[in-house]
Amino acid sequence: VQLVESGGGLVQAGGSLSLSCAVSGSVLSINAMGWYRQAPGKQRELVGISSGGSTNYADSVKGRFTISRDNAKNTVSLQMNSLKPEDTAVYYCNMNSWPNNEYWGQGTQVTVSS
Repeated sequence: VQLVESGGGLVQAGGSLSLSCAVSGSVLSINAMGWYRQAPGKQRELVGISSGGSTNYADSVKGRFTISRDNAKNTVSLQMNSLKPEDTAVYYCNMNSWPNNEYWGQGTQVTVSS
């Protein structure tokens, strides 16, 4: 099983970007899907996670970022609006599947210029 990410790139502050993540391979059941990010010199942090019909976001992105899941296609996307320079990071797709398997995408760079 692999998570294949797409999207990302360079955008000016205030702009928008979208990331997508698709599951390649077969999984029995997906418990949760979401996104993490890691800025240079910092630990990886949660951006948002979708599980059990609800989605939770980090306070730093609430109201600006939106996670959408397509359960039929096993995909998850991240719409990022009103981007700030502090959103610059490598973004990772994450999936937890039954019984408790953790998978990560390859990471995609998002750079927000001021």
